[in-house]
Amino acid sequence: MISVIGESVVDMVAEDDGRTYTAHPGGSPLNVAVGLARLGDPTAFVARLSSGVLGQTLRAHAAANGVDLGWAVPASEPATLAIVSVDEAGQATYDFHVEGTADWQWRDGEPHLPAETQVIHAGSVAAWRPPGGDRIADAVARARAEGHVLISYDPNIRPALLDDPVAARPLIERYVALAHVVKVSEEDLRWLYPERQASEVAEGWLALGPDLVVVTYGGEGCLGLTRGGHALRRPAIPVQVVDTVGAGDAFTAGLLDGLLRGGRATPALIGELSEAELTGVLDQAVMVAGLTCERAGANPPTRAELRAAQDPDRRYRRTAKQSDRDINAGGR
Repeated sequence: MISVIGESVVDMVAEDDGRTYTAHPGGSPLNVAVGLARLGDPTAFVARLSSGVLGQTLRAHAAANGVDLGWAVPASEPATLAIVSVDEAGQATYDFHVEGTADWQWRDGEPHLPAETQVIHAGSVAAWRPPGGDRIADAVARARAEGHVLISYDPNIRPALLDDPVAARPLIERYVALAHVVKVSEEDLRWLYPERQASEVAEGWLALGPDLVVVTYGGEGCLGLTRGGHALRRPAIPVQVVDTVGAGDAFTAGLLDGLLRGGRATPALIGELSEAELTGVLDQAVMVAGLTCERAGANPPTRAELRAAQDPDRRYRRTAKQSDRDINAGGR
């Protein structure tokens, strides 16, 4: 069982007319949980889900994708909203409505985790926003101290909610120190540490406690660094980008799925990840993220879709079609 702790958000995505919005279930932790479940991994979503109409939409989305909601707490508060705009390159920006919403109101003794949890993934806004952020941190710290559960973390920075990078760093770094695996975007690191290179920050984070730190660079692929000394860059795959909503979360799902299926998703074995294993895990994560970019909203691939995309013959035909489109478009 993978237990994903955090928020669920209704993404209101602006249409071309600027006045019409389409509601998409989202929120980084929910996206990761759905991505893992679609890849066939038993996944529990440990969250506070609003009992209102939008909360029911989020709950139905998770359940329809096979996510276990047995540890999701029904909440009377409204669901969190994000107003999403997408530019011509498919890059998304977010305007959040978070005051008094369900996701942050964890109580003493919560959250509860399934006893069979092998991996915990946490991150995004719920990991630091009061009053619930400290309770999530306590739960993750207890799991780390017990020593048999792999901890994964993605800060998924939202500058509009954090305001000040200097004040945000302790909130982020306390989870980095608890995690065995950290995935972070280069954009997040640029905001947190504007005077430093992303690779330099990632190396510094390894010294805090993780065994694996992965930095994503959008269309330029990713960098994986291990405590064992591996430093590996992997390219992105060519895609026709519709939007980038949920791409980073899909990458996280692909990364954790690869570690699980490779037998490295334990505190004892993650440190033994070889360069060949790291290559395979990163390449899968890149492909899962790339496939998500070809569809609107946070809509990660299923296991069957991933296998089809990984087929060498189909991948060659896909690349050839992409090249033809580029030529016909004048090389743009």
